[in-house]
Amino acid sequence: MDTFILELNDLKKNFGKTEVLKGISLSVKQGEFITLLGSSGCGKTTMIRIIAGLEQPDSGSVILEGKDVTMLAPDKRDVNTVFQNYALFPHMDVFQNVAYGLKIRKIAKEEIKKRVMESLELVQLSEYVHRKPSQLSGGQKQRVAIARAIINNPKVLLLDEPLGALDLQLRRQMQHELKRLQKKLGITFIYITHDQEEAINMSDRIAVMKDGQFVQIGTPDEIYHNPKTSFAAMFVGNANIVRGTVEAIQNGVATVRIYYPDEQSGRAAEFKYTGTADVKLVESNQIQVGDAIAAAVRSENIVLGQEMGLCALVKEKSFAGGLSRLTLQLPDGKEIIASCHGMDWAAEEGQFVAIGWNPNDAIIVKDEP
Repeated sequence: MDTFILELNDLKKNFGKTEVLKGISLSVKQGEFITLLGSSGCGKTTMIRIIAGLEQPDSGSVILEGKDVTMLAPDKRDVNTVFQNYALFPHMDVFQNVAYGLKIRKIAKEEIKKRVMESLELVQLSEYVHRKPSQLSGGQKQRVAIARAIINNPKVLLLDEPLGALDLQLRRQMQHELKRLQKKLGITFIYITHDQEEAINMSDRIAVMKDGQFVQIGTPDEIYHNPKTSFAAMFVGNANIVRGTVEAIQNGVATVRIYYPDEQSGRAAEFKYTGTADVKLVESNQIQVGDAIAAAVRSENIVLGQEMGLCALVKEKSFAGGLSRLTLQLPDGKEIIASCHGMDWAAEEGQFVAIGWNPNDAIIVKDEP
């Protein structure tokens, strides 16, 4: 039987007439790295502020190591928080910033020195003890903030978009450092971001949030390859969402009409296309002929070829590093993105092409606006 270091039970929170959290529940194991992923305003920060004791829920409970801490003050629960803006004292050097919490608790000077140096060594800042925050880079400031947060070895460390102010290269470097540190310390991390790359690269599990609720909770692999909703599919990995009507079902595969071919356009003379594509069904899909469905297809799974069933216009062709990307427009106006690594598409802007996908690569999802 699993034991959980942190349990959130049906948390609800309103600010005035705005319902920010709508019954959030989550169980977190010791040493887990869980990311709360969602766009601004979905309730992520409110949720960790409640965990930290900086906000009180209207209802629900926060259980830490089996103890109800919902009404406890922040300094009475074994939780620390790292914020995006570092929150360092500008007049103190690195050592003093990291030592501040221990000094307030009147820990002995020798013990403070020992623990501060251990924390700075973990974040690879041992040589920066006498520098002021103004003499540090953004990444170094963030590591000081992390050292200050971990010095008391909290049961849970909350990180509110801690890398958001860093440039792309430094952010990627810090992702690896944070994950290394978390594994070494064994501290439970609850991490907030709206960056799907961070969530996929760092997390043991991801909780995708929308409008104060969890849309899906699972491993990065589960959410990427088996999204449950159109929102989760688009937010994690930017999937294409295609919508259509089931015309036939045979051998566990549904043929879905995406659009009706325009025979007057002249495109049919270039190649045969039907306006349909296939989607693999699984046992949980209670799909019948005539049903309207939505399916998620990743950009890397879109293929071009004369035998494909859909016609599309190449609207834009672009390159990003080793990634080649096509923006394709279907006759009904819907746009689809196709991408591939290490090769160029045999298609140019303004050209009509036949596109499709392997039925196994189309996942039926709950459609959400």
